This record gives sequence, C-alpha cells and structure tokens, in this order.
Amino acid sequence: MSADQSTEGSAESTDEDHSGGATDCAVSEFDDGLVDLLAWILDTETRARIYVHLRQHPHSTSEEVAEGTGLYPSTVREALAELADDETVERRKRKSSGAGNNPYEYVAIAPSDLVKGVSGQVQAQLNAVFNLDRHLGTDRSDETEPVTITVREE
Repeated sequence: MSADQSTEGSAESTDEDHSGGATDCAVSEFDDGLVDLLAWILDTETRARIYVHLRQHPHSTSEEVAEGTGLYPSTVREALAELADDETVERRKRKSSGAGNNPYEYVAIAPSDLVKGVSGQVQAQLNAVFNLDRHLGTDRSDETEPVTITVREE
C-alpha cells in the first residue's frame, strides 16, 4: 500500500501529510466512502484530496493546493502533473499585472465528466470479464458487449 493510501480507508492524515496531523480541510466535510470512491477512480487518496480541493477552490496554484490539503508541495506538484496528463485537471498560467513568474493555476473537471470517463473504462472491463471464456478458447461464440453504461446529466 502506498504512502498516500489510508490503511483504514479513511480520509485522515497520511504519511504524505506535513501539517502535523491536522485534518485535511478539503476532505473533512466529505464522507469517507466518497473519498474512497474518488481514490479508486483517481488511483490514490492524494489525487482524490487534490481533486476535492480544486472543486472547492478552482483556479488554485500548486502552493495553494498544498496549503489547503496539508500535503507536501512536491507531492502536490507531481500529482497535479499526472492529473493534468490524465485531463482530470486543466492547467493554465495565472494572469498577473506585475512582472515576474506567473504560476500555473488548476481547475478540476466537473464530476459528471469524471464519471463519464470512468464509466467507459468500467464498461470495457466488465465486457472483457463477460467474454473471458471466449478469450480462453472455451467458448466459440461471437464476442459480445452486453454491458452498456450510460451517464445522463440531469
């Protein structure tokens, strides 16, 4: 189990937490089960905590995310880069009227978009399991895709 995954499945401080054991602001208001589900979808609790923080505080810099989540800045930068590569967060330069370095700011995609992306992956995996006997050669019938997951926004 990685350092950013909780052994009890809770959203309490982890080894990556540098805030001296303070409760994570971004997830303290959420049910542990929801954080666990987000951690499953996004691969780690660290990513889940960052996603929740960015939903609560869009246009945050990596430094602001680190402060808000209690995670180490280097951990946040690495996770944000991965989330940006996965298109789970959008990254753009913060506009500033002064001279100097403009940091990147991040915005998390809408939960509905996150669910749509995951539903396609889950559908493909369930259909692969459904067709397992065909892949093993013990069933000669045509491969089918009986599992269809539809996400509707209401």
